[in-house]
Amino acid sequence: MSYSQYLSVFNQCADLIGESVGVHQGRGFSGQRDTQYHLDLAADEVGLAVLQAAGLAIMSEESGITGEGDLVVVIDPIDGSTNCDRSIPIFSTSLGLLHHGELVMGFVRHHGTGQTYHAIRGEGAFRDGQRISTSGAVAMSDAIVAFSGWPNKHIGWSQHRALGSAAIELCLVADGSLDMFAVTSESKLHPWDYLGGMLIAQEAGAVVAEYDGLELVLAQAVPRRIVAAATASLADEVLAHGIL
Repeated sequence: MSYSQYLSVFNQCADLIGESVGVHQGRGFSGQRDTQYHLDLAADEVGLAVLQAAGLAIMSEESGITGEGDLVVVIDPIDGSTNCDRSIPIFSTSLGLLHHGELVMGFVRHHGTGQTYHAIRGEGAFRDGQRISTSGAVAMSDAIVAFSGWPNKHIGWSQHRALGSAAIELCLVADGSLDMFAVTSESKLHPWDYLGGMLIAQEAGAVVAEYDGLELVLAQAVPRRIVAAATASLADEVLAHGIL
């Protein structure tokens, strides 16, 4: 099967989501679920319409499971909802395509910059059609790292960031802008947060691991704590210290 046929579907999905959120920014929480914004609901509605029309089963952060079949899209319509609601231009649409339970395609649209990242299993990672790769960093003392949550210990990195969109942070590891991204002990991600960016990072040469060795590729609402690093040596150093 050629998964590249879904690239146009995912682009259309991200385009329409980007158009939908503007009028909802600043409206705050929806009141239907903790941390869910009005813009999340608007984004989910238009995103699901595109994916359903393409015949795909869907697991969305906002609306759960829709449809059934061998091809399942795990979507976070807006990853970085708080940023988006407050007009901080660091938020994304993240999609991971599973075929018979295998992660075969990742797609992330960085709405703040308009950049599009994608990867198909075994074919490399791309930003706006140009192949990307990690920084190749091996020394923690030189590493620029990003976190979801706040680390409870410092293991010698050079500088740190907290951007508020895991999908974007994984893509920044993929293109070498960041050397590492890690989830701390006070935070957690779900598959819709990381699957799209994870495959992009892996195809760019990054190592992505779960601190406790738990399965990462799944379409279930289960929490995971991950680390993504430019190289295996950098990842091993983080894992050796345990959850930050």
